[in-house]
Amino acid sequence: SDFISSILDFDGGAPPEQAWRRKLNTHANILKEFSITFMEALKMRAPIDPFNREGKPLASQGVPLGGMGSGSITRGFRGEFRQFQILPDQGLSSWGWNLSGQHSTYHALFPRAWTVYDGEPDPELKVSCRQISPFLPHNYRDSSLPTSVFVYTLVNTGKERAQVSLLLTWANSIGGISHLSGDHVNKPFIGEDGVSGVLLHHKTAKGNHPVTFAVAACETQNVNVTVLPSFGLSEGSSVTAKEMWGKMEQDGHFDQENFNTGPTVPSSAGDANCAAVSASTWVEPNGKCTVAFAIAWSSPKVKFMKGKSYHRRYTRYYGTSERAAEDLVHDALTNYKRWEEEIEKWQNPILKNDKLPEWYKFTLFNELYFLVAGGTIWIDTPLPAADFMHDQKHQSKITTNGHNDISDNGSTYDEENSFATSSEDEPEGEENKRLNSNNDNEDVGSFLYLEGVEYIMWCTYDVHFYASFALLELFPKIELSIQREFARAVLFEDQRKVKFLADGRSGIRKVKGAVPHDLGTHDPWHEMNAYNIHDTSKWKDLNPKFVLQVYRDFAATGDLSFGAEVWPAVCAAMAYMDQFDRDFDGLIENDGFPDQTYDAWTVHGVSAYCGCLWLAALQATAAMAAQLGDSTTAEQYKRKFIKAKTAFESKLWNGSYFNYDSGSSSNSKSIQADQLAGQWYMASSGLPNLFDEFKIRSTLQKIYDFNVMKVGGGRMGAVNGMHPNGKVDETCMQSREVWGGVTYGVAATMIYAGMEAEGFSTAEGIFTAGWSEDGFG
Repeated sequence: SDFISSILDFDGGAPPEQAWRRKLNTHANILKEFSITFMEALKMRAPIDPFNREGKPLASQGVPLGGMGSGSITRGFRGEFRQFQILPDQGLSSWGWNLSGQHSTYHALFPRAWTVYDGEPDPELKVSCRQISPFLPHNYRDSSLPTSVFVYTLVNTGKERAQVSLLLTWANSIGGISHLSGDHVNKPFIGEDGVSGVLLHHKTAKGNHPVTFAVAACETQNVNVTVLPSFGLSEGSSVTAKEMWGKMEQDGHFDQENFNTGPTVPSSAGDANCAAVSASTWVEPNGKCTVAFAIAWSSPKVKFMKGKSYHRRYTRYYGTSERAAEDLVHDALTNYKRWEEEIEKWQNPILKNDKLPEWYKFTLFNELYFLVAGGTIWIDTPLPAADFMHDQKHQSKITTNGHNDISDNGSTYDEENSFATSSEDEPEGEENKRLNSNNDNEDVGSFLYLEGVEYIMWCTYDVHFYASFALLELFPKIELSIQREFARAVLFEDQRKVKFLADGRSGIRKVKGAVPHDLGTHDPWHEMNAYNIHDTSKWKDLNPKFVLQVYRDFAATGDLSFGAEVWPAVCAAMAYMDQFDRDFDGLIENDGFPDQTYDAWTVHGVSAYCGCLWLAALQATAAMAAQLGDSTTAEQYKRKFIKAKTAFESKLWNGSYFNYDSGSSSNSKSIQADQLAGQWYMASSGLPNLFDEFKIRSTLQKIYDFNVMKVGGGRMGAVNGMHPNGKVDETCMQSREVWGGVTYGVAATMIYAGMEAEGFSTAEGIFTAGWSEDGFG
C-alpha cells in the first residue's frame, strides 16, 4: 500500500510503483505443458531436450542474482535460493519462521527486486529487503561481476526499542546434492570497511574448476556482524541447524571469537557444511535502520565438455585467486549505491513516461533476465582474429598481469597453453587487479548465451535476430563482438562429417559462405553448428539475418571500422544465396523442407518469411555498400532489389497480405505472423520501407484481426500461423504456437507503421499469457 511505501521511503527501501508483484503465500502454478503428437516427438532428437522431467517447472522464479556471464543463482519470489534447495530435515524444520506470507509482497523490476514484510513476523516491524545485481548498461566492468547485495530497511512502528537480528545462511553447495560430496571448507574473515563474513570453498566433482562463495554483511555504528563458520544438517554435526537457530533465538548474535577459528575441518561425505552471517541492531521507536548483506561466487575458469578452459571476464579485474570472492563482496557492499544510481538513470525515463502502458514499463526490464539467468558465459580474452580453427599449437605469450596476450597468428587455446591456472602462479599484485579502470576502448572479450534451457546451443543465430536488440541497446560492444565472431565464421569451412537427423543424410559441419546456426555446444567457436536436425547450410534465413543484423548494428553505432571489418563476410553471405534463385528472378526459393528457423514448418517455392528477409538484406547490402564508398556494389544490389521485389509481390501478394508461400499445399495461403520480419528490420535500421504503406498496414491489420484477435480472446499474442477462414494453422507444432520474440517483433513493426494501439495490444498478450496471474502464471 501507499502507506507502507511512505514508511519505507528511506534509503531506497520503498518498492517501485511499476513492478511484477506476487504475495509470498501465492500458490506457484505448475506450468501447463504443450501437448505434442507422437510424430512431432519423434522429430525432436538433437541437442534439444523439451522432455527433461527433472523437477516439474514451477512458475516461482524471481529476479536472478549476479552480473552477466559468471554463473548466476536463481531466487524464487518467496526468497529461497533455487539452486540450493536442500531437502528439509530435522534441523531446518526447527527454525521458527512465523511467516505466513499473506502480508508480504515480492516486487520484481530487473535487475532489482524488493520483498516487503508488512508486520511479518513481528506486527510492529516493517521490513523491506532490496536485492541488487550489477547489471549496468554500458558498464562492461561491473556488469561482469558475480555478486549481489541485499539491503534491509527496518522501520519500527512500535513504542519500544526493538532488537532485530537478520540472518543469512548458505550451504557450501553448487546445487543438487553437491553439498554432500565432502571436502568442502569454510573460513571466517574480517575485511576492510566493516565487511566481514565467511568464505565457503567448494571442491567440485569430475575435475571441474573449484568455486568459492563469500557471504558477508557490513558492520556500521549501529550494526554488529557475527558469524557461525560451520553448521550441519544432520544429527551428528558438531553444530546442528537446530542449535544454530537456538543460539540466535537466545542471544540474537553469534560469539565474536568465531572470527578467530580459521578454516573448518573439510566436510565428510554425506554431511553438509553450512555457514551463517548475523547482523544485529537496535531500532528506536519510530526509528529506521539499514542493514546490508552481500553474496559473491568466484569460479575463475569455465571448462567446456571437450576440455577447453577459459577465464571468466571478471578475472580481468579480480584475478583468479580464492581471495576474489572476498574482494567482490567488499566492493559490492561499498559500491551498491552507485550501481543503483546507474540503474535508476537508465530506467527512470521509461518508468516515468506517461505515454507508455504500465505493464510494458516493468516487463521491458524483466524480460532481460535471460542475459543473466539464460546460461551466459563471458570470457576475458577475445578469440584470435585469424582463422580460429587451427589445431597446431602456437605458444602464447604470458604478460606480466598473468593473462594470455594472444598473438596475431591465430593461436587457439588448448589446455597446455591456457592461462596460468592455480593461485600459486599468480604474479604479484594480482589481488590488486580490482583497481583497474573501465577503459572506454577496452576489448570486451567473448560472450555466449544459450538459446534456452532446453535448447543448449550457444548464440543460436536465427533467434539472436529477435533477442539482439537488447544487447545492441544496452551493451553494444558485446553485440558487435558476437557479430564479428559470426563474420569470421562465414568465411570459414569445417569439413568434419556430420549426419543430419531429419533425413539421415551426411554433410560437413560448416560450409564456407553459410552463416552458422550456432557457435556450438561442447567446444564453442571451434566446433560450430551443434544443431543437427537439418543441414543449416541449406537454410534460407540465416544469411539474410546476418546481413540485416550487421547493417542495423553498423547504422546504430556508426562504427565504420566495424563496418569495414565485416563487409567481406556480408558480400560472401549474399553471394552464397544466389544458388537458391533457380529461376533467376532475383528472389530466393525455399526447398520443400523446413529450411528456416521454423524448423518443423515446411515451405514450398517462394516464402513470405524468407523472401521478405531476402528483400530486406538486398536493400541493407546496397545501403552498406554506399556508406562504405563502394558505389558499384551499391548499384548492383539496388537493381537486384527492384527485380526481386517485383517477383515477390506478384507471387505472394493476394490483395490483403502475403501468402505463406507460392506452393499449392493446404497452408500456402496461411497468414504468417512473421511475414514482415524484413520490414521490421528496415524500419528499425532507418532504411526505406520494403513495400508501399497500404500493403504494410493491410498485412499488419490482417495479422492483428486474425493471428492476434482470434486466439485466446486477443490476450495471448500472435499465433504463428492462421488460415484465412479464421482457424489456427495446425500443419505442424510451430504453426500453432505463439512465440514471444516473434510477437514482440510483430508489435514493433505495427508501432513503426503508426499502429501503436494494435502494437501494444499485441505485445500485451505475451505479458498476460506469460507473466500475469490471469495467464499461465
